[in-house]
Amino acid sequence: MTTPDYFSDPNAVTKDSNATWRYGKAPDYSKTREVWAQTKTQNHKPGSLEEMVENLVKNWEIEASFKEKLSDWRTVDPEKYTFAINGGPPQTAEHMLKVGTYNAIVAANAYYDPDHLDFEQSHRTFKGMMPTFAWEVLEVYSGPPVVSFKWRHWGVMKKDYVGYNKKGEKVTIKAHGGPIEVFGVTVAHVDDKLRVTKLETWFDPMTMFNQIAKDVGGCPVSHSA
Repeated sequence: MTTPDYFSDPNAVTKDSNATWRYGKAPDYSKTREVWAQTKTQNHKPGSLEEMVENLVKNWEIEASFKEKLSDWRTVDPEKYTFAINGGPPQTAEHMLKVGTYNAIVAANAYYDPDHLDFEQSHRTFKGMMPTFAWEVLEVYSGPPVVSFKWRHWGVMKKDYVGYNKKGEKVTIKAHGGPIEVFGVTVAHVDDKLRVTKLETWFDPMTMFNQIAKDVGGCPVSHSA
C-alpha cells in the first residue's frame, strides 16, 4: 500500500484544490512552519515514524480548522472518526466543524467559555493573540494501528488575549510578549488505509491560560459583557 502524502508532507492537504476551504482558499502555514523550524526541540529523521506522525497530525489540524466539508477530509475515516479530550465523551467530526477546533478542545473556565464564542470568534481569540502556534512530536510510544505519542505546542503572546469566561464576562489580558507552551499525550487509532478512526488526547488547558495570565497573578481581567 502506498503511504498517503500527508505522512511525508506537513502541508499536503493544502494542495487539495477541489476542497471547500473556509475563507475561500487554502490556509498559508509558512510562518508557522518557519517558527517550528527555528524553535523546535526535536530533529526527527526523514521518513521516521516520529516525522510521519508529526505530519499526519499537522495535516489533520489543517483539515479540522479549514476544510468546511467532512467529505474533503483525507486524514480521517469520515464514517468512524471520533475525537475525545481528557477521557471525555467522543465527539464527531461534525461537532468540531460546527463549534471549531478550539471550542471542541477547551472546556469552560475562568478565562474562556466555548458557549460564548463561535467558530470564527474562537479562532480570532487565539490566533489573534498568538499568530503562530507551532506543534511537534516529542516521542512516539507505539506505531500503527494504535499510535501513541507525546507532543509540544508553543508560541509567543504577541497581542492581547480577548475572550469570554464561563460567567459570560469579557476577559482582556494584555500581551506580555513571552512564550506559551503546552504539552500533551495523544492516542490515534488508524485503519488499514492509515486514516484516523479515533483520536484521544490528554492535556491541561489551564497550563496555557496560566501562562497567558502570568503577569496578572493568574486572575483574569474581566469586564461585563
